[in-house]
Amino acid sequence: MNITINDRECSAKTGDRLLDVARASHSHIGYFCGGNALCQTCYVKVLEGADLLSPMTNAEKAMLSDGLISEGTRMACQTTIEKPGKISILTTVEEAARMTLNTPWQVPAYMGKMGWEAAEKFTDTIAFQARRDMEGHQVNPLELISDVVAAIGDAIQLVIDAIQSAFGAAPATTTAEPATTGAVEVNGKATAGAEVPKSTACNCDAGKVKVSPEVLQLHEENTVVCN
Repeated sequence: MNITINDRECSAKTGDRLLDVARASHSHIGYFCGGNALCQTCYVKVLEGADLLSPMTNAEKAMLSDGLISEGTRMACQTTIEKPGKISILTTVEEAARMTLNTPWQVPAYMGKMGWEAAEKFTDTIAFQARRDMEGHQVNPLELISDVVAAIGDAIQLVIDAIQSAFGAAPATTTAEPATTGAVEVNGKATAGAEVPKSTACNCDAGKVKVSPEVLQLHEENTVVCN
């Protein structure tokens, strides 16, 4: 099955986390903590198919404000695909990037709103992090380091892919030399010269004129008159 992330079709299957699907398809998504419910950067807005996703986890309930939840916001590291169907999501980092490019005057208000939503759940977030072990969200330090390193590597690769895509789409800037067309008479019959990228000088009774290398060779092999 496919799901839509930031207007791009991405391959997925039931049981997959939204974060894993986004990372596998190099979609623009935040995941600095490697998907361990620590950094709060993997927020996504579910545009379609919310009923096909897993219920909200304790981590999401602790970190997401009522306002964000009412807007369809989920944490991609905590959300899995439970049923096949049409699912469409927009990551918050992509939403912010589009706003910066298209309507930059809205960015301050957006940042203020997200900051307020985070502040509203600050105490709940701290309390959740303090009791992670009791709620089944244990973090292995070595695994955390590995996840963070992998996340940084994926982010770097995403930047490289974006740069390569941008340069690959740019038109080539080579300048072609104007072609020249020559016409000659061979044994009394007019022959049109083909367009060629270069020309050379032909000394004949008609004077020194520019002709193609092919015409010059023809001149040398036959009795010709340049027009």
